[in-house]
Amino acid sequence: MRFFNTRQITLTAIIGATALALVLTMAVIIGYHCTAPQTKHTPTGKKQETAQSYIIQGASLEAMAEKIAQAGGKISHHLAIIDAIGASLTPSQLAQIKATSRLTAFADVSLTTSSFSTATHIAHQTGAEQLHQLGITGKGVTIAFIDSGISVKTRKGRFLRLDSQGLERILAQYNAETGSMYFVHKNSDEHGHGSHVAGIALSSVLDENGDYNGMAPDANLVSVRAFDAYGRGTYLKVINGLDWLVANKETYNIKVLNLSFGALPRSYYWDDPLNQAVMKAWQAGIVVVTSAGNTGPAPMTISVPGNVPYVITVGSVTDHYTPEDLSDDRITSFSASGPTHAGFIKPDLLAWGGHMMGKIHDTYLPTLVEQHPESLLGQSYYEISGTSQASAVVAGTVALMLQNDPSLNPDDVKCRLMASAQMAVAADGKAAYSPFKQGAGKVNAWGAVQSTATGCANNGLDIAADLDGSLHFQGPARVDENDKFYLLDANGNIWNEGSMWNEGSLWNEGTIWNEGSLWNEGSLWNEGSLWNEGSMWNEGAIWNEGSLWNEGVIWNEGSVRNEGLTENIDVNAWVDQE
Repeated sequence: MRFFNTRQITLTAIIGATALALVLTMAVIIGYHCTAPQTKHTPTGKKQETAQSYIIQGASLEAMAEKIAQAGGKISHHLAIIDAIGASLTPSQLAQIKATSRLTAFADVSLTTSSFSTATHIAHQTGAEQLHQLGITGKGVTIAFIDSGISVKTRKGRFLRLDSQGLERILAQYNAETGSMYFVHKNSDEHGHGSHVAGIALSSVLDENGDYNGMAPDANLVSVRAFDAYGRGTYLKVINGLDWLVANKETYNIKVLNLSFGALPRSYYWDDPLNQAVMKAWQAGIVVVTSAGNTGPAPMTISVPGNVPYVITVGSVTDHYTPEDLSDDRITSFSASGPTHAGFIKPDLLAWGGHMMGKIHDTYLPTLVEQHPESLLGQSYYEISGTSQASAVVAGTVALMLQNDPSLNPDDVKCRLMASAQMAVAADGKAAYSPFKQGAGKVNAWGAVQSTATGCANNGLDIAADLDGSLHFQGPARVDENDKFYLLDANGNIWNEGSMWNEGSLWNEGTIWNEGSLWNEGSLWNEGSLWNEGSMWNEGAIWNEGSLWNEGVIWNEGSVRNEGLTENIDVNAWVDQE
């Protein structure tokens, strides 16, 4: 077992780092990229005002469009999923609109992707191999990916284009930037991240042992390209992709959505337009799986949209290059940790994301490989580590669950994934990691499919009320007068270093948000500080019904919105192999 130095983490340091990131950069979780707006010049050389992209929300789409047109702005997108419009506006045009209307302008943010794999040991490590032998391969279930696209045209693209029976399974490819459809067999991925992630979830390649590399080798695939050749995208592109997916979910039987990217939170989760669109997808019956981010291990580093309490947020573990020896499995050093700013415990669970292997293109090297040639494995594979990959493992697991039981709704899926997860425990039987690092534990595909658990996820939350603005929610995480995190239930019980998880506790439950609440005082949960210790994984952890959480919130300083910056939201930042 590998152990790390334990350390106490003070809220002062956390808030300082968070505030610095928010104030100075509103930076992207995955890798910082900033798209500089173009400054126009008159023939005399005078500078004109620079137009920037905004997401505009208000009373009605028609009224907003009229106000934007009157101000001379240019409409770029109609985002019905969140009742918003994408528009290009100069500062004076924006000021004119705000002076005459009660509209909210959210500066468009750029995004960056996280990472991929057709992992050689994933099916075995998760128990998916046993499910494949029973004919549970994701058949009939469609997984959608919002990413950098997919490479499928050439011989090595067959692992995505064809299922295990050699049948075509790409149902659609959508370009979220242009709003147009690709030919289904077009190579749309110049970056490489999207193909890599998709391969982890549903590759039909067989390894040397005759096992499938992908989690759900017979699942269908829908690809939305929202990230360019450098892994950069924007809020507008991603939300436009989400809008299209929700509108077409019945056409393509879209049941699962993988989001392997993120950005730093700059508002409460319910105020963020990307989060709003993700919540709409969950409400529409799509199981949303998202990466936690590659900015760990410090607490409060969960990215957008992983900070949405409803969805399934995934951190990463590594097998330490010993796939048959589970005793040295550990959380990767880069995996982001909770709690979220609203006090929710994230990630929800963990999956393999260290040194994941995937196919490369036949005729050209994607940008990701050109930037990191050390990741090449021979002429056919490349290796990446990240929570992106971990998210894809869980997305594939969900497809297996839904083939086995198509009646499951998103909350049911989340419940069974968490109820069957394998928690990391130390030799003394205590939790080897804080819940803010491991959530419910490591994904167990076999256990999730076999599980009959119900009613154990998102209790105390109301997504309809959250979306219409009538109620918002906070999680169970609190800090005391010494700036230490702890977990407190309605009965005053405190989770601490010496206690085990029990059946009366479900850490992702929410209570109604109270903007006037202050941090609650109490005892420490982390006296022994288990943030970085090594782990032994067992199967004994079940999270089910629990009590409501009371008072307090981690971040109650108000919404942070900067209308003057437009940044990249990217795939998750490149990290060293683990």
